[in-house]
Amino acid sequence: MPFVGLGLHFLIALFFAVHALRTGRQMYWLIILFSFPLLGSLAYFFAEYMPASKLNRGVKQVSNIALSLLDPTRELRDARQAFDLTPTVQNRMRLAAALDGAGQYNEAVQQFDACLNGPFANDPEVCFGAAKAKFHNKQPHLAIELLLEIRNKYASFRPEELSLLLAQSYAASEDNANARIEFSHAADTFGSPDTRALFALWAANTGDVETAKSLRATLEKDWQHWNKHTRSLYSALFSEIDAALAKKSS
Repeated sequence: MPFVGLGLHFLIALFFAVHALRTGRQMYWLIILFSFPLLGSLAYFFAEYMPASKLNRGVKQVSNIALSLLDPTRELRDARQAFDLTPTVQNRMRLAAALDGAGQYNEAVQQFDACLNGPFANDPEVCFGAAKAKFHNKQPHLAIELLLEIRNKYASFRPEELSLLLAQSYAASEDNANARIEFSHAADTFGSPDTRALFALWAANTGDVETAKSLRATLEKDWQHWNKHTRSLYSALFSEIDAALAKKSS
């Protein structure tokens, strides 16, 4: 039996050694893992593996959501303080995103515009953040320009998010022809509940009751398989769709 335990410890150490090699960890971890299979594996798990794991990322995401609910202005305060202390491009980008998230769209646009005039002007993350802020700031025509530029240069960059924001920007510009094309593209290509719901809401508000009802029916089928938490996330959007359909039908 001791040999079985020793073999298991070695296999665990081997697993972590492969992880260390694939992820570019320091080579001294190999010495630690194979010199002290049990203690070395425990040390590697807590020092390297767990911090990078999906579980840990999930815990961090939940913690961030909880913190944002308890103190919704914390990220903006931290981002502004970081930028005031060290006005780097990265800190300006963080501040711009925090401003957009806090609903301070005009200042968010100003900060993103400053980023667009710097060395990160062609960075797709910067351009997408700027487009989102401009859309929120009721400048959809400027958002469309940035989004089309991203799509032309970086075809694989956030394809669903970009398509959905582009469709919403066309809709806000009252370009319903292109809005329909983009909503249809997003729904047919990705088919996520968010995309279908926003497409249905737009269709209902523009009088395309048939398309809205069809999308609503598809969402209803998805609803049957969702848990309570997921249903709560979409309940408000479903209510908006139903209200828009009722208004057009009356």
